[in-house]
Amino acid sequence: MKNKINMHLIEYAINSILRQKSKNFFIVFVFTVLTTILSSVFFVTNSIKYELDATVDALPQIIVQEMKAGRYNDIDVDKVDGILGITGVEDAVARVWGYYYFEHMGVNFSIVGLYEYEKQYKESFTKIIDSTKLTENSILIGAGVADVMKKSFYKDYFNFIKSDGTLKKMDIAGVFTHDTLLESNDVIVMSKTDAREIFDLEDEKAIDIVVTVANPEEIATIASKIELMYPNTRVITSEDIRVSYQNLFNYKSGMFLALFIISIFTFFIIVYDRASGLSSEQKREIGILKAIGWKVDDVLKEKFYEAFIISFFSYIVGVSIAFFYVYFLQAPIIRDIFVGYSELKVALELPFIFDLQTLFLVFFLSVPIYIAATIIPSWRVATLEADEVIR
Repeated sequence: MKNKINMHLIEYAINSILRQKSKNFFIVFVFTVLTTILSSVFFVTNSIKYELDATVDALPQIIVQEMKAGRYNDIDVDKVDGILGITGVEDAVARVWGYYYFEHMGVNFSIVGLYEYEKQYKESFTKIIDSTKLTENSILIGAGVADVMKKSFYKDYFNFIKSDGTLKKMDIAGVFTHDTLLESNDVIVMSKTDAREIFDLEDEKAIDIVVTVANPEEIATIASKIELMYPNTRVITSEDIRVSYQNLFNYKSGMFLALFIISIFTFFIIVYDRASGLSSEQKREIGILKAIGWKVDDVLKEKFYEAFIISFFSYIVGVSIAFFYVYFLQAPIIRDIFVGYSELKVALELPFIFDLQTLFLVFFLSVPIYIAATIIPSWRVATLEADEVIR
């Protein structure tokens, strides 16, 4: 029964907190703000990292681009046959894709041309082809594209402006979604014939060639063989893209690291203030409690309850605000630091990622430290004689 929670001590701790309203309110306010900032940073980081990882995993294993005078150029479709002749290559597809600027809403759409009879280089495209019949003069659009088009009153069709200035009317056959919004949010899928017409691309040309390798361990070897076979091409592997994304992610994370250090520094200033000693009023209170029969153990338990109530309450409120800010309000300002802000992109929603490690990390960076900073000076005073403390 010794370890049973003493409700009288908890009641006294709550009353003690209420007696010093202004001081404790300030501590709770600062504690909550810091917890909110730290939690928001971690939540946004987790969501975007999930999106990037999922997007990179869905990318082609090898992309072959034509280079001319150091610039990208349309690639000959005939090079597909040469690549297919390399041992270890499972498939190669000439891609027709590009960006279409919708001036009225100030956004870029990603147009992807597909043929139903071709083997698709993405599993998501295979699902689209299998679930919906893709015909000429019709398009399938991502959720973000659908929202933008509805705002411009395009519900059943959309007019594309071709290079010669004429319009091409395309019926909207359906809306699709993927597990990752970075992959599908701004995508328009149509037949390759229609895509070539919009981009004014000849039949014997393509934007690039994607290559699928039977054994992933041989990706680097096959990429080298393609470079030797076609010296005027640039060969990009999925690992190259992953490294590029990770470098960008780490660069943006550095900004948050600075914010994290500032937040922790501010928090430790509060902790230092608590650990450096108690006020004369608090010391006198402990002396009186000892004089009326409280033991050192009782004093420390009461101070533990007091510190725990303040810190845990602040932690719960801070994390709750962070959840609302990130996953309901979509983290304005913080999200834009990571994904950038531009009138030329469709809005991205942060996926909900519940990460217990993040919650534990924020908890152990705040609550136990504050409790220790409260108990240690209280223990120093409680071990002294009552009359000495009161004097």
